[in-house]
Amino acid sequence: MEELAGKAGITVRTLRFYRERRLIHPPRREGRIAWYDDSHLARLRTISALLERGHTLSGIAELAEALDHGRDVADLLGVDTPTEEEPVRVTPEELAARFEGQVTAENLAAALDLGYLGTDGDEIVHISRRLLDVSATLVQEGIPLAEVLAAGKQVREHTDALAALFTDLVLRHGPEENLRRLRPLARSVVEAELSLALDRRLRGDQRS
Repeated sequence: MEELAGKAGITVRTLRFYRERRLIHPPRREGRIAWYDDSHLARLRTISALLERGHTLSGIAELAEALDHGRDVADLLGVDTPTEEEPVRVTPEELAARFEGQVTAENLAAALDLGYLGTDGDEIVHISRRLLDVSATLVQEGIPLAEVLAAGKQVREHTDALAALFTDLVLRHGPEENLRRLRPLARSVVEAELSLALDRRLRGDQRS
């Protein structure tokens, strides 16, 4: 316990408090000896990062309880409506390999904030295979994961606004059932407009 607390940068008293609040799972026991592993250290570092970002211990405890009890993926990630995105499960080792050593506590906390990641037992669940693949490719192209996640937060704000615009448009002129049926049209409009916007950017760069 002393070794784990030291590596996590917290006191033994704080570690005991986290255990009492069930923020970390129990250690493996051999007789009177309690063994902690890298998963305990990763959880403690993520807790510290979440606290630094303004999360409360109560909120973190609720999240930890959900993760440790292996809720359904949709429930775990807050998806209470059908989605076209495909969640993907990866091990911590696979995630670290995809992002070339940039899976830090701060980046994990940012991904949790965005709702990209959850855990189910020993596996990590990403809410969207497409987003996972794109994020990994951007990191491989030399863009730091922290900046990819910061950009993802900005994209989330813009796409939430676009979704609200499309939803309001459809509901003003028809029943709610139309929203699901016409959903592919919204995606096509956004993809086409983004493609045109990138074309304009490229032409602007070439002129300069």
